[in-house]
Amino acid sequence: MAQPDSSSLAEVLDRVLDKGVVVDVFARLSLVGIEILTVEARVVAASVDTFLHYAEEIAKIEQAELTAGAEA
Repeated sequence: MAQPDSSSLAEVLDRVLDKGVVVDVFARLSLVGIEILTVEARVVAASVDTFLHYAEEIAKIEQAELTAGAEA
């Protein structure tokens, strides 16, 4: 049985920094219709070059979210 190729930590880290990883979380805790806690987080792990490449698009998305929230 052939074993799958294993990647070194350096290879994995290089790929993550090259492509980037985004974790977007929104959680709301309510009890009997009363909002107790809201958590919003966006975590971006990327190289500086990758982040700068996509920063303008990220800003456009955030502005659209703010505009949509203001209209609601």
